[in-house]
Amino acid sequence: MQARVVVFPVKGRAWCFAFPRASAAAGASGGALPPPTLRDLWRGITSGGRTAPEKAESVVDFVADKMNRAWIGFGSAPEGSMKSRIHSFGLKLLSRVRPSEVLLKSVTKDVNGLEIVHPASINSRLVRRRLRHIAVRGASVHKKFLYGSVCLLPITSVFTVLPLPNIPFFWVLFRAYSHWRALQGSERLQLLVSDRSDQWKVLDLVGSGKDGNPSENARHSPWKLQPSKKLDDFLERRNSDEGLDCDTISRICKEYDLDKIDVLKYRDLP
Repeated sequence: MQARVVVFPVKGRAWCFAFPRASAAAGASGGALPPPTLRDLWRGITSGGRTAPEKAESVVDFVADKMNRAWIGFGSAPEGSMKSRIHSFGLKLLSRVRPSEVLLKSVTKDVNGLEIVHPASINSRLVRRRLRHIAVRGASVHKKFLYGSVCLLPITSVFTVLPLPNIPFFWVLFRAYSHWRALQGSERLQLLVSDRSDQWKVLDLVGSGKDGNPSENARHSPWKLQPSKKLDDFLERRNSDEGLDCDTISRICKEYDLDKIDVLKYRDLP
């Protein structure tokens, strides 16, 4: 699956890297698929030809699917109920998640190509370098947070003796899963935008056939840069100190089907 990522500066040296909502929804598992059962999980684990990491990933995906469906149920609970209050509190916690983590979680194992849309006035090499920096830094950061979250799980499990739901345990469990997904996405993104991809570009320039058709290496290039003059038109009224205003961000999100909340997080980063 080829995914599209939209890149543009939002404030000073802060850039936004966002996947369209349609691409993020396509890469996520869940939604329209029927919920897996314990019998399906057992069949997947006991079937031959699967390695131990693949079986462990099946268990993690099964638990994550159950948690996502329970979270949706909390959101549809009646106003003022305990589930509704827990959902509102969870949304406040989720609003503090950094947008780079959301980006890395969107790079699933099904993504084997990237279409990078950026303003035509910005050097394409700089865009890919910034994207690779996010992937390298994300791999280091989320690995540390993953280990820390796993170490906190036994500590938070002591709250299960209380009559109320063990919110700290489920939050730490969710953060551990989120960091694990972001770590996988960062490693996948590093492969897609690694320096080895430069060799494919060079072979594309010098290895084309006499008939003008692209070489075999060009067809397998994992990323494709798309300079956009339309993005430059949106950025004309940008203020270098205050960044893009909400109206400009809204029009960009509408044009490229981006999540405005995630884009505003990039602008409001300290």
